[in-house]
Amino acid sequence: MYHSIVLVKQVPDTANITGNVMQEDGTVNRAKLPAVFNPEDRVALEMALRIKERFGGKITAITMGPPRASDVLRECLYMGADQAILISDRKFAGADTLATSYVLSEAVRQVGHYDFLFAGRQAIDGDTAQVGPQTAEKLHIPQITYLEEIISIEGNAVTARRKIEGGFEVVRCSMPVLMTVIKDAADPRPFSAKRVMMFKNAKSLMEIEKLAEGNSLLYVDQLVHEHESRSLFITTLTMDDLQLDPDRCGVAGSPTKVYKVESVVLSGGSKEMIEPTKAGLGKLIQKLMDDHILG
Repeated sequence: MYHSIVLVKQVPDTANITGNVMQEDGTVNRAKLPAVFNPEDRVALEMALRIKERFGGKITAITMGPPRASDVLRECLYMGADQAILISDRKFAGADTLATSYVLSEAVRQVGHYDFLFAGRQAIDGDTAQVGPQTAEKLHIPQITYLEEIISIEGNAVTARRKIEGGFEVVRCSMPVLMTVIKDAADPRPFSAKRVMMFKNAKSLMEIEKLAEGNSLLYVDQLVHEHESRSLFITTLTMDDLQLDPDRCGVAGSPTKVYKVESVVLSGGSKEMIEPTKAGLGKLIQKLMDDHILG
């Protein structure tokens, strides 16, 4: 039986960016974009679920984000995760990958024993592919990046295939191990209708506090107890809960700064019709060679 921890992230749906969500400074107004489950993190969860189905054990999903990030944790529960943890604190705002990996690594330490630590290769909003490897480094555990397939698990060792430029390589290492997963590694399963009904009312502490706000008949402690007794409480951790160094969190702990943002507008150029004849194709080929596209 193995314990898998999966690091997931709620991200803006960058596939639907239009001029309406771009601000004057060239940045994206995230409030105007729907939030989605980061695609490669969903695949990472699927890999963890397959290990659980084959060997038994449990899965803990962890996300760091604002209170609404609880949505992605509920989706993890719908797919088959056993436990969900929300790391949320205003003091984490503005965190770059270094500060984010510090917070995540300390949260993983607080969870305790684990065998696998999964994460998507990268998030579609940042595309850095840094958080997974940085988290492994802070935890002092081996890592397998660009995971394509888990070939075998024997005792406390895992053999896996990872994608590299021009092919793949097979690696073997001891556990615990962090693995970052590429999108083609697996097809994530749909939500279980039974689990949706079971966990649709799961709530984090922030959501419970908002529910009780302005209602004198509702008490936060009582609501938390009720949700815990029904396994519907999403554990919520703040900076104080994790006993973190404030100088390593948020803006203070983020050496990476955005220097400049530019909006790039692609415009169409001139066009030339090529006749579907031998002479026309010859002219096209010659032009491609002149532009050093061919040859």
